[in-house]
Amino acid sequence: MSPHAPRIRIGIDTGGTFTDIVAFDESTGTLTTTKTPSTPSNPADGFINGIDKVLGMLGDSVSAEHISAVSHGTTVATNQLLEGKLDRLGFITTEGYEFVLEIARQAVPDGYGNSYFWVKPDRIVPADLVKTVSGRLDFEGGEVRPFDEAQAREVAQWFKDQGVMTLGVNFLHAYANPVHEQRMREILTEIHPEATVSLSSEVLREYREYERSMTTLVDAAVKPKVSKYVHNIHERLDAYTGAGEDSALPFYIMKSNGGVLSAEEVVHQPITTVLSGPAAGALGAGLIAREAGFDQVLTCDGGGTSTDVTVVIDGEPALTTEGTVGAYPSKIPMIDVVTVGAGGGSIAWTTPEGQLKVGPQSAGADPGPICYGNGGTEPTITDAHVFLGRIPPHLLGGEIPLDVDAAKSGIARIAERLELSAEKAATGILEISAWNQANALRQISVQRGLDVRDFMLATFGGSGSLLACTLVDVLDLAGVVVPHDPGNVSAYGLLTVDVKNDYVQTNVCRDDRLDIAEVADLFAGLTARAAAALDGEGFPASAHQFDRSVDLRYFGQAFEVRVPAPAGAITREWADEVTRAFHAEHRKLYGYDFAAADDQFVEWVNLRVSGIGPITRPETRSIASADGAPALDKRAKTGHRPVCFAAADGFVDTPVYWREELLAGDEIAGPAIIEEFGSTVPLHPEFSARIDRAANIIITRTTGQEDSK
Repeated sequence: MSPHAPRIRIGIDTGGTFTDIVAFDESTGTLTTTKTPSTPSNPADGFINGIDKVLGMLGDSVSAEHISAVSHGTTVATNQLLEGKLDRLGFITTEGYEFVLEIARQAVPDGYGNSYFWVKPDRIVPADLVKTVSGRLDFEGGEVRPFDEAQAREVAQWFKDQGVMTLGVNFLHAYANPVHEQRMREILTEIHPEATVSLSSEVLREYREYERSMTTLVDAAVKPKVSKYVHNIHERLDAYTGAGEDSALPFYIMKSNGGVLSAEEVVHQPITTVLSGPAAGALGAGLIAREAGFDQVLTCDGGGTSTDVTVVIDGEPALTTEGTVGAYPSKIPMIDVVTVGAGGGSIAWTTPEGQLKVGPQSAGADPGPICYGNGGTEPTITDAHVFLGRIPPHLLGGEIPLDVDAAKSGIARIAERLELSAEKAATGILEISAWNQANALRQISVQRGLDVRDFMLATFGGSGSLLACTLVDVLDLAGVVVPHDPGNVSAYGLLTVDVKNDYVQTNVCRDDRLDIAEVADLFAGLTARAAAALDGEGFPASAHQFDRSVDLRYFGQAFEVRVPAPAGAITREWADEVTRAFHAEHRKLYGYDFAAADDQFVEWVNLRVSGIGPITRPETRSIASADGAPALDKRAKTGHRPVCFAAADGFVDTPVYWREELLAGDEIAGPAIIEEFGSTVPLHPEFSARIDRAANIIITRTTGQEDSK
């Protein structure tokens, strides 16, 4: 290949309705975006169709051989957990701890307000598929009782006889010493070699038995399906590009922690992909918003099935290790995302008492909303938007025509049940959807001590921008940033993230008794593991980057606060700097600290290292200025259509603008509709939009909240 030949790096995000594709030519710095319908029966078809489509857009001189790497965001693990479709799963633990899953935690979702009606979810492993093995380690990893190999062999044989093919292993204090778990795997490999096995010491080297057990079991549960999916995609990708064993195409999978990992490694760590797609979107939107000058951002990723929201400060999404997917806690580093069932395909329905509800049930990609004409019969959020004129009678620039009359009929049926006009029913559907999204945004901001009025909203995804103005009204937000190609922001985010691996080691010790040499040794071990992983990913040692952090708490507290740890030599002065950062962070989070208290000790709990392999990011898009260009209406207006923004006002004749013709400095006053290939922005009355140099739409109110009421 010529040294000046195109080098195409591709990001692909597979959603419930559409597969989004962004191609970045590293040789020229250009970006090309497109979308194609997802193929739920075989996602690999939509994946390859998307690559084929975007390469076709690049011209005849570009072919599959010019692809340099592919990064992929997937919802395979997420959907499996949300739907609860898990194969028979076995659990092997320490003798005397067989009820750890049953005991679990005392927490009840939504506190006392929901406690009377909450039903404890089914265990991930039924009691009859839990087996124990004698042997015991103490919290420092010392052997108290030897591992009973005879009993371990009996357990392995029993699971083989029962046909249980997926197993999770968690022995007490294996985070401190994995030797018993490793021996259990050797015995399973000998007696039951077909079984898929996950060890807690490899999944989560962190204490708390219940969380470590659940995280290990979730990893085991999704491993077969994720492995099959990744293998299938990789095989199809190699066949498409003509890659062989000696020229394998780099193929990365997005992880929940905001990094990517090679497909070969992901099959060994499938739990790290449980928030793969939402993580890429949050990173992409946060980066775009920061480059636009906004450091405090709430992101709103509207898809076909759900909406994902998160908070981003200084371009970095908030991270958590207390996440839950479906009913299953997963204590791994992940971007702090809240998901609500309010996507374009969310179904509107009425309760027996006559109340209007929206979601969480979704029409998905098949059959989809009524207006798709694929057999859908239940009115959805998309049908309401189509009927009200807020989106055009087609998607993807005309590729997918929408049946407006069918949408109107579906809305009319639910309006009749509610004894409302069709306009009131449709606007009611959208208002409920907006409040569902607003409540999720409050959960990640107001409920965590942040003033939502200080934040801009970054909307993306195919449906993310449709309710932007309503959300500004409901939450009193500062405004909205709508990136260029909002439907492809998640795919774009895949091209902006580095390879990243996280490692943790529990080491509980009071600060005044801290063994600095031991801490240094533990950090050295974690760093060596991270470096080895980056070596395996093909990064030279000179490119390796490492971030250290520590989980600390006040002595007697049950949960920790994570703070970054400075680089450099680990000394007593270094440890003091970490504890000062902890006091400050505790005060920021909870309003107080014990920095000046002589009788309140700081306790170190977990040491963490993230190994990072940096990649080349696309440069910020820049568009021409409107100064000296033809008038806005002559250049970008494509016509008018009737649009209903409020049921009381009915349909009003509204100008429609094509986004690709908008230039930096253009300003549009609402009401208006701004359309592009994969998304639409309804600009309500008393709102205005400004186009910045990076082609973002910046939406703000033109009147105060009180003035508009």
